[in-house]
Amino acid sequence: MTPKPGGAESAAPVDPEVCELRLYVAGQTPKSVTALANLKSFCEQHLAGKYRIEVIDLLEQPQLARGDQILAIPTLVRRLPSPMRKIIGDLSNTERVLVGLDLRARS
Repeated sequence: MTPKPGGAESAAPVDPEVCELRLYVAGQTPKSVTALANLKSFCEQHLAGKYRIEVIDLLEQPQLARGDQILAIPTLVRRLPSPMRKIIGDLSNTERVLVGLDLRARS
């Protein structure tokens, strides 16, 4: 998988209102594909274009798992705003994603 920009271009300046998300997957498994589709849908519904998604395929770049301490896949990491938050799974439970990413105030 290649990185997918979200609501703004990847080269855009850092905006404190933009949620930076990194989804770790391992190839095109059904769970990975579902997690990405669910994440895109969630972001459009709850973040209204104020997000960036970076997809990291650990089959292509396994060394990147160490930086965010990835132990299972798929894993979603919210890098910004701080503090960093993680959710493991296919992101099909919207309430769990809202609570896990601490985004309830934005919904």
